[in-house]
Amino acid sequence: MNKLKQIAPNFTALIPLLVFVITFLGIGIYKDDFYLLPAPIAVIVGIVVAFLIFKQSINEKIEILLKGCGDNKILTMCLIYLLAGAFAAITKSTGSVDAIVNLGMDYIAIQYIYLGIFLIAAFLSISTGTSVGAIVTLAPIVVGFSGQGDISLAVLCGALLGGSMFGDNLSVISDTTIAATQSLDCKMSDKFKENIKIALPAALITLVILTVQGLDLSSSILDDVDYDYSVIKIVPYILVILLSVIGVNVFVTLFFGIISAGILGVFDGDFTVMESTRIAYTGFTNMTEIFLLSLLTGGLAALVERNGGIDYILNKIKVLIKSKRSAQFGIAALVSTINMAIANNTVSIIISGPIAKTINDEYGLTNRKTASILDVFACIIQGILPYGAQVLMILSFSEGRIDYVDLIQNTWYLLILFVTTILLISFEPLFTKKIKK
Repeated sequence: MNKLKQIAPNFTALIPLLVFVITFLGIGIYKDDFYLLPAPIAVIVGIVVAFLIFKQSINEKIEILLKGCGDNKILTMCLIYLLAGAFAAITKSTGSVDAIVNLGMDYIAIQYIYLGIFLIAAFLSISTGTSVGAIVTLAPIVVGFSGQGDISLAVLCGALLGGSMFGDNLSVISDTTIAATQSLDCKMSDKFKENIKIALPAALITLVILTVQGLDLSSSILDDVDYDYSVIKIVPYILVILLSVIGVNVFVTLFFGIISAGILGVFDGDFTVMESTRIAYTGFTNMTEIFLLSLLTGGLAALVERNGGIDYILNKIKVLIKSKRSAQFGIAALVSTINMAIANNTVSIIISGPIAKTINDEYGLTNRKTASILDVFACIIQGILPYGAQVLMILSFSEGRIDYVDLIQNTWYLLILFVTTILLISFEPLFTKKIKK
């Protein structure tokens, strides 16, 4: 087989990638729905353009595409998606999601309703790996609380959005975490430990603010509701979180999570053994879009890279990079810009991941820190985009009772997270030097 030649850096090689982004973004703007066009279809449009404009033979292009799709990191990412989907589907069928919500609501005093919503959203999101799922589950409850006494819907929704994004950013089964860790070739436990150093201070400050905001509230709404739940339903989530934090292999962690949730569901009469296999398979199919997106994006990225597109971006970014600190800001700006363009934090990480990895290696950054930066900035931008799924869903549930400005002004976590992350990147080198001395 002939060795495939690497082409010099050039802007033309980026055209297929730009076609993908513009197709996805353009239809979203035109139809006012950024999830109307399946992302894998938009990627295929970019791949077709690549085949039309690149100069290699058709066989060489196919070879490059398949190698990109079959990259070890891409396939690992895809398999993790499948297991995460199965775990989410089985735990939902056992009633574990409802158990988390009802347990939290049963113990919340009205003065701590804002803080409580943040914590429940965070735990639900970190357990299920999806901020959107947490919002869909809790938004009707949150809207129901508004209008009772002095409870503010804007503050409730801000707490819901912040808590959901906090949990999604830290969750070991979140697609953003999977994409970031696989792109940077680091363990999920290492990325979690790095992330928690950034996210926890912002969350603690947020909790203080939400507590102060709720101190003068009074209402009997929470006392009039009886919540039905079983604490044991939460055990599979606790198991997955603990195994992940202590560094157990992600495949082993998710496997035991699926098995524990399946056993719990069977013994509790939620489903039979055979029904559990069907539910697990449904979980697989729920991940079809992100599975195909990762696979095809890997192939498109390989075509763009082989024809000099990635090197072109790197050369432009390197002009602005003078140190490790500016390298981190460059990675943050890259993933943020892509996320603003396509309103999808997972896709933005997948696209920017290979470039971030190259910058990471060249400037001697740590894989876990770069993975954390990718996920954090994708989380921040996704959470404040007026056309992002999370914001649109909350505003939809509010039925016009709050607007975008009201929501963002009260989403303390994302605003504080942005400030603390900037400060950490800016001053960490100085702090590190003092420690060494």
